[in-house]
Amino acid sequence: MAILVKEMTEFQKYIQRYLDLIPSENWSEEMKISGNKTLEIYQNLSEENSNFAYAESKWNLKELLQHLIDAERIFAYRALRFARKDQTELAGWDEEEYAKHYFSSERTLKSLVDEFENVRKSSVLFFENLNQEQLSSKGIANGNEISVETIGKLIVGHNLHHLNIISERYILILPVVHLAQINF
Repeated sequence: MAILVKEMTEFQKYIQRYLDLIPSENWSEEMKISGNKTLEIYQNLSEENSNFAYAESKWNLKELLQHLIDAERIFAYRALRFARKDQTELAGWDEEEYAKHYFSSERTLKSLVDEFENVRKSSVLFFENLNQEQLSSKGIANGNEISVETIGKLIVGHNLHHLNIISERYILILPVVHLAQINF
């Protein structure tokens, strides 16, 4: 008897690259850890260094942090809707279009760090207090079905993806004294 293997959709392949970055099964704990690593990096940046972009037309570190904030808010909103059994299909979002309207240069690094910290605390509290039925709830966002639990994991994996980019492409701007303290 032949076993049929369902091929992953493009959407599943796209999000799997984020999910594969989560180092343990305890994604709720990893949400806290990745948030703390992000805060540690950004709290050790100077205002000047936060405006650094590793290449022309790439986001500077402030813009990248604003992207993490926006993405997490959008993902958490989707999870809230689906956990509460709202079956309204939710639209996608264009991160590049959002970035055109960040105006991060008008904000202090501290204000962005504070905002990220509070958004992450809110996400942690939200996901920690969902029961299994709520975590298993599904909805449609950007034309794709996704569960609340997968959205929570996506927040973690997306954050880890950008931490990897920071460590690979931006880390050279961090003061040497702080490099030994930051554990990627």
